[in-house]
Amino acid sequence: MLSNSRPASTSANTASSPAPKGPAYQVNTQTKLIDTVHGRILCIADIRGRLTLLNDLARDTNAKAIIHTGDFGLFEASSLDRIHDRTLRHLTMYSPLISSAQRNHLLSPDNTPAAIRQTLSISMLTEFPLLLSGQIKLQVPVFTVAGACEDIIVIEKLRTSAYEIENLQIIDEATTRCLDIGGVKLRLLGLGGAFVPHKMFDNGDGSATIAGGGGTMWTTILQIGELVDTAQRVFDPSETRLLITHASPGREGVLASLALVLKADLTISAGLHFRYATSWNEFSVQGDFDGFRHKLRVGKESFDKVWDSVKGQVDAVIDEHQRVLLDKALSVIERVPPPLGTPGPGGVPAAEEPAWKNCWNWNLCDAAYGSLVLDIKEGRVSSELKSQGFNFAYRRTATPTAGTPSSVKHSLPQTTASGPVTNSGTPAPPQSAEKRAQTPAQQKSAAPSPPPGAQPTSGHVSGKDTPRSQLNGTSTPGNGVASTSGVSDKEKSEKEREKAEKAKAKRKEKKERDRAEREKEREAAGTPADGEKKVPLTKSGKTSPEVDVSAAALSPRAGSDNAEGLLSPRTDSTGARTPTSKKPPRNPWTLFIRLPNPANETELREFFGDAKNGITRVNFPSSYGGRNLKIAYVEFGDEDAMKAGLEKHGETLNDGTPEVKQADREPREYHGGGFRGGRGRGGPRGSAFATRGFMAAGLMRGGGPPSGNAERKANGDA
Repeated sequence: MLSNSRPASTSANTASSPAPKGPAYQVNTQTKLIDTVHGRILCIADIRGRLTLLNDLARDTNAKAIIHTGDFGLFEASSLDRIHDRTLRHLTMYSPLISSAQRNHLLSPDNTPAAIRQTLSISMLTEFPLLLSGQIKLQVPVFTVAGACEDIIVIEKLRTSAYEIENLQIIDEATTRCLDIGGVKLRLLGLGGAFVPHKMFDNGDGSATIAGGGGTMWTTILQIGELVDTAQRVFDPSETRLLITHASPGREGVLASLALVLKADLTISAGLHFRYATSWNEFSVQGDFDGFRHKLRVGKESFDKVWDSVKGQVDAVIDEHQRVLLDKALSVIERVPPPLGTPGPGGVPAAEEPAWKNCWNWNLCDAAYGSLVLDIKEGRVSSELKSQGFNFAYRRTATPTAGTPSSVKHSLPQTTASGPVTNSGTPAPPQSAEKRAQTPAQQKSAAPSPPPGAQPTSGHVSGKDTPRSQLNGTSTPGNGVASTSGVSDKEKSEKEREKAEKAKAKRKEKKERDRAEREKEREAAGTPADGEKKVPLTKSGKTSPEVDVSAAALSPRAGSDNAEGLLSPRTDSTGARTPTSKKPPRNPWTLFIRLPNPANETELREFFGDAKNGITRVNFPSSYGGRNLKIAYVEFGDEDAMKAGLEKHGETLNDGTPEVKQADREPREYHGGGFRGGRGRGGPRGSAFATRGFMAAGLMRGGGPPSGNAERKANGDA
């Protein structure tokens, strides 16, 4: 329970003087003149005993002083015997003075607390003994509050000046400093220790107002009361007040109330091993003033639960001096601003709390991860935050997934050359690496001619000319494909072959995609894939332009033990694709655009203005013959982006007003026997050979698609 061995501060003396030795001392208001023109203050947290780093950081940032928010590493050799096992393990885990290998050994499950204690030395936890002995010197003034892990015995010796270290000042509830720097008188007020509501009335091994034990320290209610008393004694409206705490006012409503009572302009606190320092004020993170009041009320309610249970015991042991401090502390708990507009003293409506918008806060990451620099010049306090942050380099080696949450595009197999697929239902052997490295043209040129009478195979080469399936050594004429029984590929010039391939590459590749998509849907529906399908013939005895290859003809996966089983197509396969029955649903966030005047993709994207950032794909249907670049489908990553694009309906593009509307979810198909949109499967609309061939094979009834609007005509190949 509370100790009364140390009376409260009662002196009103604000002169500049060091704290006198002894348990009863006056408020210390020593002023340090650092720089009257320009100065930089380095603010860090959790140095954790690596004190030589302080000089390095001060030099790197050109700092005139350092403010530290706790866990300084205030331990000495005798502290090891006073540290609890759990705290000792925590210190071992986070000490920057222990190598990773040694840390892993010490913290292994096989090591008992006694083994850890026997192995550890004070030099592995802190360099404070070196600082105390003078082997390490601080090059700039360092102002620190007590952290959650400190030795309270060492803190007491520093508070009473039993230990004196040049340039090291402990800022606590009875000690304050004013730094005259860069045209600003910066008043430092500090509150150390962890904030644990249920321990606020327990002093532990401490005397007077501070509390701690077992290598830890925590905040007490009398600490808060004495800090308020100290701040009231030295109040000067010309000063800028900086509250330094170990716990964050952003998380603890009681500390936020304390900042209001102290009239703090700035606050700095430690983080919970954060990788980023944060900069904020209540107005920037709360939805409204009631949100700020809610945080303060939650802090009050948490404290009241403890206070109600110990109030009787506290009243029985405190003296008159402590009663004054307790009352001041309770005024902090009650410091919850009234709602706006409610009647106040004298009937005046309650106004907005100035600190709601004017007090600024910084919550720091560990010193190993970053820092804050306050640059003070000509009365202005600016800040520089530096954080090591998270390492996202591992993302570059992550395995790509089939899709992203913002897209409904379907993952398609690769469109590079693959091994041939036969019509006999027997899987063809996979290609060698050397074979796969060849271009489609090289593979055609290097392919051996089939023996006389052998049945030719059909293979798919994405983006290139795809040979049609053949019967009796013949090929389908009119498609620019070399016949195996007529003129050999070797007898054609390379220039002519490449020209023919380029002319048909786009149509062939699109056809391959459609086949793969239809096969996926057919498999998902459970349609049997085994057995070879018959090849439809035209009246002339030749194969039709469309051939359905059985699933058994697909190349098996490399290394598969199931050579006889039938395998489904793989998304990472480069083999041939099996056609399916229809296209998958369209991206639900797609807009249909009818353009009065042609526009290319760049112009169309710019037309959408700010909404263009949400565009994932622009598609001009090639099947809409004679109306090139006048019909387009624009896909967006989400519904909000699509709605923003819809607002462009009625605006001007290329001296015309495009029609902008949401596209149908399902692509329409014209069930004329394989005729989709404005293009037949064997060639462009109007191709006499393809039309006659389809009708002869029974694949087509009639000569064209049904009439309809432009979107229905374009849907087939969108």
